[in-house]
Amino acid sequence: MGFADKLSTAARQNRSLLCVGLDPDPSLMPIEDVFEFNRSIIEATGDLVCAYKPNLAFYEASGVPGLEALRRTLEVIPTGIPVIGDAKRGDVQPSSHFYARAMFDVWGFDAVTVNPLGGRDSVEPFLAYRDRGVLVWCRSSNPGARELQDLSASPPYGGDSRPFYEWIAERAAAWNDAGNVGLVVGGTYPDELRRVREIAPDMPLLVPGIGTQQGSLEKSVEDGVDDLGRNLIVSASRSILYASRDRTAFVEAARQEAERLRGKMNARLVEMGFPWENA
Repeated sequence: MGFADKLSTAARQNRSLLCVGLDPDPSLMPIEDVFEFNRSIIEATGDLVCAYKPNLAFYEASGVPGLEALRRTLEVIPTGIPVIGDAKRGDVQPSSHFYARAMFDVWGFDAVTVNPLGGRDSVEPFLAYRDRGVLVWCRSSNPGARELQDLSASPPYGGDSRPFYEWIAERAAAWNDAGNVGLVVGGTYPDELRRVREIAPDMPLLVPGIGTQQGSLEKSVEDGVDDLGRNLIVSASRSILYASRDRTAFVEAARQEAERLRGKMNARLVEMGFPWENA
């Protein structure tokens, strides 16, 4: 089963567009053991999500023990739920070839986030894994995104000037020969999210920035879903993981927050005419 089918199946089964980001921050975790923390979160939310998204930075920063915690974490994620490796890898093709091998062959991620700044040939090694998702970093959720991603640019082959993030979305759509390409667009910028959906009407969109970064949940659903009310992966990390800092209460608090976010998204889907009963 390819990434798109696995994502669709998990979303329908759990009636969810919610992705939980597994970003263990030792300064915030109510318990010290990274693997046990992740395992508790997964067990509490496994029936509420369409995907999990470990950000590799949180594991690499702890060296070998962190990578071992990631390995063990991946083993306890239910097999039917896709796992997105949030790595934002990208380099010239020889390096990208090995990055792709690491993400897909070594770690076994169903999808990976990719930095497209090097152009198609730098992304090609990831695209070659036709059954895996390649989520192209398009419009990030942070305040500084406007500094570069909103710059007006014209393509070398001619055409009107448009914001750089729009060109990324257009090029990613052109790379989608195998139907395995998606885009990463922050929920903190609803106008840009709506524009990217117009450029890429059928591609999955990963939308971070919900929760702690104050992205609008309902607007993200409204502007991000496709014509069938699907193909959206709304990611929340800190707001779920650290809903409580109490070691005896964090598991239930995480589940309650995940249920709340899923419920708000599903209510908006119903208002838009896309109940899960019709999926």
